[in-house]
Amino acid sequence: MLADIHTFEATLPHGIGLSCRSVGSAGPSVLFLHGFPEGAFAWDEVMLRLAREEPVRALAPNLRGFERSTAPKDVEQYRAKHLVADVEALIAQQLGGCVDLLVAHDWGGAVAWGLAALRPQLMKHLLIINSPHPATFLRELRDNPAQQQASAYMNFLCRPDAQALLSENDFARLWPFFENMGGQAWLTPELRQRYRELWQHGLEGGLNYYRASPLKPSKELQDLQLPDALTRVNVPTTVLWGERDRALLPWLPEGLEQWVPRLQVHRVPQASHWVVHEMPEVVVGVMRGILRGSVIARRP
Repeated sequence: MLADIHTFEATLPHGIGLSCRSVGSAGPSVLFLHGFPEGAFAWDEVMLRLAREEPVRALAPNLRGFERSTAPKDVEQYRAKHLVADVEALIAQQLGGCVDLLVAHDWGGAVAWGLAALRPQLMKHLLIINSPHPATFLRELRDNPAQQQASAYMNFLCRPDAQALLSENDFARLWPFFENMGGQAWLTPELRQRYRELWQHGLEGGLNYYRASPLKPSKELQDLQLPDALTRVNVPTTVLWGERDRALLPWLPEGLEQWVPRLQVHRVPQASHWVVHEMPEVVVGVMRGILRGSVIARRP
């Protein structure tokens, strides 16, 4: 019998509700964190492919502010500490307090980097997909004009009228996020409709991630300091990087060993920021290798 996607609401002890999608009920646990302007359903194909090949418990929540998950109005509620607390509580409630593999993309990766630094005991392996480590992102935003230009869109997303502007004319300003990086090849009419329905829930929550973050092009970056406690990741970590990413440039993983000593980097020259959609088989292959290695390591 093929695996199916199950949906449910996880109400966390601190009052945040996360709408979730899951596949499977036995085997190693895998938690997926999405980014902007996406939602949990972006992981469906990867979860289903993985479940056909491996016995897994796979879970993908819509992060706070997305789809039907709780969306606080206060921008301060989207600071990293709150996002990390959501995922920590979800792991405790749904996955026994520790996941075999945490997989994260884009803003989900920003949350995962923080979780791995602050709560390494919550995961056995971290897989980051096109999401910069905060220390290397800070370095490039300070020193690299190309990354400053590539990230300039972040300041537009912080505008108070960003939701209204992005929603105009059937989200005409949002589709280029995909189309300008290979989306014409995978963004089918059916998938467009799923994104349209997701965005109709509201964009303000996702935009608040940008508003709450200090990591965006600005003069204030020159004075920003990131303590070791927020940047040092001792969890075994794999970084999968689509090198045609126009927003997060290919040198962002360079020098990452300084903060992530147990690191492997897999570069995908033909993939963009949206490698999860473009090459799900590559993503699943990397995950399968991690999980099989972990299973072997745990055998008595």
